[in-house]
Amino acid sequence: MDLKDQKLYYSIGEIAKQLNVNNSLIRFWEKEFDIIRPKKNSRGNRIFTKNDVKNIMLIHHLLKEKKFTIAGAKKKIRENKHGIKKNYEIIQNLKKIRTQLVDIRDELK
Repeated sequence: MDLKDQKLYYSIGEIAKQLNVNNSLIRFWEKEFDIIRPKKNSRGNRIFTKNDVKNIMLIHHLLKEKKFTIAGAKKKIRENKHGIKKNYEIIQNLKKIRTQLVDIRDELK
């Protein structure tokens, strides 16, 4: 999800689609992880800030990519949230660079 756009809030559907998960999984993570605190609009729908989205992406990374358990991810976040976020950002940047390099290679063929 590109958080560089000008949106202030994201819907649960937008986040779920980007991460390829169900809305219910994000609602479950909201209950399990206190770092996710969406607001609700006048209709009662959850609206997530950019910070919430970053935290959800971090949780997704720990649970789905690093294969942590919920308890393990909670512990890791509690112990070293800043370090985990930094590592996650580095990984995402490296993935973007890899994609760009593959695109360049394919253009040269």
